[in-house]
Amino acid sequence: MERRRRAVVVGAGMGGLAAACDLARGGYAVTVVEREGRAGGKVRREVVAGRAFDAGPTVFTMRAVFEALFQDAGADFDAAVTTRPAELLARHAWPDGSRLDLFADRARTADAIAAFAGPAEARAWEAFLAQAAVIHGEVEGPFIHGPRPTVASLIAARGVGLFGSLRRIDSFRTMWAALGKRFRDPRLQQLFGRYATYCGSSPFLAPATLNLIAFVEQQGVWLVDGGIGALADAVAGLATSLGVDLRFGEDAAAVLGDRRATGVRLASGEELTADVVVVNAGQGMLAGDHLGPTARRAAPGAPARSLSALTACAVARADGFPLAFHNVFFSPDYPAEFAALFGQSRYPSDPTVYVCAQDRDGFQPVPVGAERLFILINAPPTGDTAADAAQIDVAWQTAEATLARAGLRLDVEDRRLTTPADFADRFRGTGGGLYGPPTHGWRASLARPDVRTRLPGLYLAGGEVHPGAGVPMATLSGRLAAATALADAP
Repeated sequence: MERRRRAVVVGAGMGGLAAACDLARGGYAVTVVEREGRAGGKVRREVVAGRAFDAGPTVFTMRAVFEALFQDAGADFDAAVTTRPAELLARHAWPDGSRLDLFADRARTADAIAAFAGPAEARAWEAFLAQAAVIHGEVEGPFIHGPRPTVASLIAARGVGLFGSLRRIDSFRTMWAALGKRFRDPRLQQLFGRYATYCGSSPFLAPATLNLIAFVEQQGVWLVDGGIGALADAVAGLATSLGVDLRFGEDAAAVLGDRRATGVRLASGEELTADVVVVNAGQGMLAGDHLGPTARRAAPGAPARSLSALTACAVARADGFPLAFHNVFFSPDYPAEFAALFGQSRYPSDPTVYVCAQDRDGFQPVPVGAERLFILINAPPTGDTAADAAQIDVAWQTAEATLARAGLRLDVEDRRLTTPADFADRFRGTGGGLYGPPTHGWRASLARPDVRTRLPGLYLAGGEVHPGAGVPMATLSGRLAAATALADAP
């Protein structure tokens, strides 16, 4: 009787769970080891004053990625997860008191922009979305749903047409330069430039290709009953239904093997043999010697770091500003903000602040009394250096000042801060960077780490590898890791 192949997945983040599902469907006996007490990875949950928060990603797009994952496993995504389309995508506020809402309805957004900045800027936005759609069409296959491309593979696929494609995806200009040509109103430049932070990057360094994010959001933003954490639980449930053994509270200490990966040793000393090992992390985890010498040899080195964050899960009474579910309060000086983050590796003195009012989903009455507010400012990925409590206090005070300037007054009853040092401890080898290497320069997408490592049998998954950061992309990376492992099997 032929021995059943075995796979061990280290980490029950979205990429690891997706890889486990597809490997199980491919006939493998799969074990997932996760040192935390539940699934999700960077899809974190926190409980403050008895209230559960989404404390990681809060925006859910690309729903079709999850529909396909469930459908391929013979399951129904809609039966496992209840989602509703958001009508109001986000509310934006500036220091001058101006506000702009973006909507799922394009005509409604165009009218809002016309009232905010004039009809010419509304027409510019329509042209901007049309170009973003072209960019998305060009990159969707090779850069999102396919294996990590190389210059050679792109030339082989497109020949001399590659250079025209590179022009169409606007890869040689920065986002900021492209937005400056498109919009005359600096507030709109700032609004759409912020999309670079979705993958931990700077709009002053990221290629204009990332403007495709505006198109992706326009295709649908969804609200998940129970929060994004419920999505992670549903994928974990799918894995269990496929026979995957989920082992929580188990820390992986080392990848075993010499010329190929042969298993994983746990911190307890137990050894799990495997034909395939998938690590739901990036090269920093391997290069930082967090999984032993075998894994360290499989990584060429730790990549550059993306943004980290300082976050607060706050139970607070909010007054003076009409919060939506997603809210962005912009700083008055965007160049200075990113110069501080990437040029000086410090907190900006006047940050942009994101607030997710998790009890204001547009489908229920506005909460009376204290409500759940997830508050985030971008931070440098220096969480593995000495923590400075005074610096954290000042950063939080600057965030409060930004909110107060927009009229938002908070009476905080309880809160829990998460710092870059906390993220560095939870996600080893990152220094607190949350998105893998930043997407800076026209070659960034080609340079992102591949799911296949130097060591046969060892694969990576998650937002730190191809195709990139974000819940849907991390999930796609796990599926790609599984597909690659299945194709590599002798």
